Amino acid sequence: MNLSIIIPLLNEEESLPELHRWIVSIMVQNHYSYEILFIDDGSTDNSWSIIQKLGIADPNVKGIRFMRNYGKSQALHAGFARAQGDVIITMDADLQDSPDEIPGLFNMVTAGGFDLVSGWKKKRYDNVVMKNLPSKLFNWAARKTSGVVLHDFNCGLKAYKNVVVKNVEVSGEMHRYIPVLAKNAGFGKIGEKIVIHQARRYGNSKFGMNRFVNGFLDLITIWFLSRFGKRPMHFFGAMGVVMFLIGLFSATYIGFLKLYKLYNHERTILVTDNPWFFIALATMIIGTQLFLAGFLGEIILRTKNNEDRYKISETL
Repeated sequence: MNLSIIIPLLNEEESLPELHRWIVSIMVQNHYSYEILFIDDGSTDNSWSIIQKLGIADPNVKGIRFMRNYGKSQALHAGFARAQGDVIITMDADLQDSPDEIPGLFNMVTAGGFDLVSGWKKKRYDNVVMKNLPSKLFNWAARKTSGVVLHDFNCGLKAYKNVVVKNVEVSGEMHRYIPVLAKNAGFGKIGEKIVIHQARRYGNSKFGMNRFVNGFLDLITIWFLSRFGKRPMHFFGAMGVVMFLIGLFSATYIGFLKLYKLYNHERTILVTDNPWFFIALATMIIGTQLFLAGFLGEIILRTKNNEDRYKISETL
């Protein structure tokens, strides 16, 4: 099978028939063997009924329905697990992503040799204040933090080799960072293609400021996991040693000052009346806890037996 087209959706009943017709026309024109996977992420409208009707009329249409809304990452994860095509295309269901881009993305993966190709909505038709400016800020931070040079991390229109989607774990709200996850898994040939972005025709946007905030929190998470996920002692241990040394030097200073004043028969105060005592106590406790956190992290990494710590790209 040439293509698996994965479409996560939430309450997009108006756009589904038109999107299906558009995709099929592109598939027929280019003589692709394909499947279309609609992932219904807990829709409360008639989206699932429409998917069922499309599936009866077209054997290439398949669907997965969640019992409730789990989020786009979970929808993509379910689609990735079921996809059979040599190339996997992901796109949104709101008709803002154009199926006309599919042949170009497919060729970049097959002929161009890219592991992953991400769309770039260079000209957008979204609200400037609510979506465009936050998106630019988010993409700038993602580039600086991850080292992956893409202009539009959150573009839903992407193409992947099959082996890529089978070796990345998409959880939480990490769908924005699949290129970073792919890079961390060893798939370094990541490309970008300028794609057409269209104004929404039906329904309402699912974007909100909570998703913007969550995106930055996820960015911090993936930055930490990328740098220290395999060696937590390097972060927690180093921080713990620094904090413990601050406490140790503070305690040494307090003790030396106390002995010096006693030796010279000067008036002294209780050690507990010195603010440096509490600084020393707090930093030594925090330092010890951080060091233990790193140590426990290393033990967990070395003893978990239920998860492979390497990825297989091919076998002979």
